[in-house]
This record gives sequence, structure tokens and C-alpha cells, in this order.
Amino acid sequence: MRNKHLSMTSRNRLSFGRKMRYALLATALAVVSLTRYIDSWGECYAQHVYPFIASPLSAFSATIPWALGDPFIFICITGVIAYPIVTRLAYHKKWICILAYEAEFLLWIYVWFYLAWGLNYSQPDFYQRTHICRARYTPENFSNFLSQYIDALNDSYTEIHDIDEKLVRDEAVKGYSRISDTLGIHSPFTEKPKIKTMLFSSLASKVGISGSMGPFFCEFTINEDVLPSEYPATYTHELAHLLGITSEAEASFYAYEVCIRSQVPYIRFSGLYSIFHHVLGNARHLLGEKRFQCIIKKVRPEILALAAHNRQYWQSRYSPLIGAIQNWIYDLYLKGNHIKSGRKNYSEGIGIIMSYEEWKQKAATAR
Repeated sequence: MRNKHLSMTSRNRLSFGRKMRYALLATALAVVSLTRYIDSWGECYAQHVYPFIASPLSAFSATIPWALGDPFIFICITGVIAYPIVTRLAYHKKWICILAYEAEFLLWIYVWFYLAWGLNYSQPDFYQRTHICRARYTPENFSNFLSQYIDALNDSYTEIHDIDEKLVRDEAVKGYSRISDTLGIHSPFTEKPKIKTMLFSSLASKVGISGSMGPFFCEFTINEDVLPSEYPATYTHELAHLLGITSEAEASFYAYEVCIRSQVPYIRFSGLYSIFHHVLGNARHLLGEKRFQCIIKKVRPEILALAAHNRQYWQSRYSPLIGAIQNWIYDLYLKGNHIKSGRKNYSEGIGIIMSYEEWKQKAATAR
């Protein structure tokens, strides 16, 4: 009788613990769901909650020399696949129990992703945060921007053979600290943010990924194949994601602004060069092929040669099949997180740059 009583007590404790776990999960899911769709909650999370989550997570991640996010995702995927097979064959558990545990595990991962970083997708966009009006994207406005951009790009050209990673880090921290008060982004959480190398860089190159944000541990990584001319812009782009920016267009804008404000020549050039292909794509679309060819002739031959070399370099590593699958998945992911344009969001950074430049001109005129 005593053994039976102890067994019942143990089951009751287990049942109570499970109920508490389910209640906590349900509460977390409710908070995530409401924050994703209530604007004021999203803004509150991004401005006031996220820094207190990101700082300790990022500090913990920095103590580990390798990227935590990549193996974590790999282990999770492996576990989801292996768990049903092992528990069914070894312990003969019922499928309903196996699927229930799988569903709970996936829901906890979902909650972790959004509470640790993903709820930044629900914050107001750049124009709402900064109160900068969106510029009209007309051929005339774009032509004015294009002329100034090509002049700046040509003037900034410098050959880049080696990168001082510490200098890039220090310039990035300095740059974000300067613009945080006026351009709607947090200052860096530490003076020495640690970027890590992707564990699966060769696979990332096959799908055209040069850097990534690890949301589960608030860390950012860079592909070891990234070229010196791309490194500063890639670093500052991924750091923008760590600072709570989810939009690819906005991250590109911030990377551009931080780089071009630097006094280090190759960092400045990397920032200007980072939007080169998007600018050319927009020029061809807005101005037509004839004017596009005239524009190309105004670009320094060294820059065109660099662009051709970089394009060939990445194409030699790219897998069209794997890349197409990744693009499709990432497009769905972005559209499911308030980025309506999906992967096209990358090219929208030009519109943000034009809007900011127009705002600066008006502000200067009003003085």
C-alpha cells in the first residue's frame, strides 16, 4: 500500500509539473501572438525589452569561440527526426504521445525564437521610427541620386587586399553609437561585439549567404568566403540585425551609413560598393537600357572589374538548385514576418537611402 501511495504521489507531482509547463508555454505563446499583431506591444518589445534579452544572451555567446546557432539548429532538426524513431522502436511509446512531445518541443523553439529576437519584426518600420518621409521613387529623383552616388563611389575607390577585423569592429561600434539617437536603432550592447565564422560556410556560399543573424543566442556570423571588399559592409549589416533590425533593406541602409561615415578609406568604399548592384538593377529598370549603358560608362573601370571578379567568385560557389530552394523558403519566411515584399526587400534599401538624403537636404535648407 505504501509503495502504491508513493507511486500515486510521484504521478501527481509529475502531473503538476507538466501542467505548470503547459501553462507557461501557453502564456508565452499568447504573449508572442499578441506582440506580433499589436503595434504598441511590438514597439515596446523592440525598444525596451529586447536590449535586456540580447545583452546577456550575446555576452554568453561571446564566451564560446564558435557559432552556437548553427549546431543548435542542426541538433534540433536531427532530434525532431530521430526522436520518433528511437522512442517508438526502443520504448514502444504510442504515436499520440510521441507527436505530443514533438509538438511541444517545436512550440518551445518557436517561443524562444520570437522572445529572443524575432519579435523585432513587429516594431514600426524605419519611416515610422525616424519620422522621415518616404521619397518619391521617380526616374528624376533616382537620376539625381544616381549621379551623386557614382561620383562618390568613383572617388572612394581603393584597392582592398587585407582587412583589419578589429578596426572594422571599432569603426562599426563608433558609427552605430553616433547614429543611434537620430536614425532609430540601438547603440551596440558592448564595445566589442564578437562576430563568428559560420560553421557551414561552404553550404552558405552555395545559397549565396555572406552573413547571418543567430536569433537563439543573439550572435551574428560571417561566411569565411566573404571577400575583403565585402567584409566591412557585411559586418555592419549583420551587426544591424543584432541591434534589432529585421528588415534586410533597413540593415543594408544602416550598414551603408555607418561605412560611408568612416574615415578609413576601404571601409567607406565597401559601404558605397555594397549597394552597387542594387543601384544598377534599379537604373536598368527605371531608366531603360540605353541610359543604363551610358551610366555604366561613368563607373571607374577598376570598380567594374572588381564587380565582375566578385560575381564570378560567388557564382563558382553557388548551387542553383540549393539556392532556389533557400530563396523560396526565405521568401516565405520574410512574408510571414511582416516583410510583405519578401526577398525583394533587399533592393528597397535604395529607397531608404534616397529618403534620408532628401530629408537631410530639406533640413539643411531650413536652417
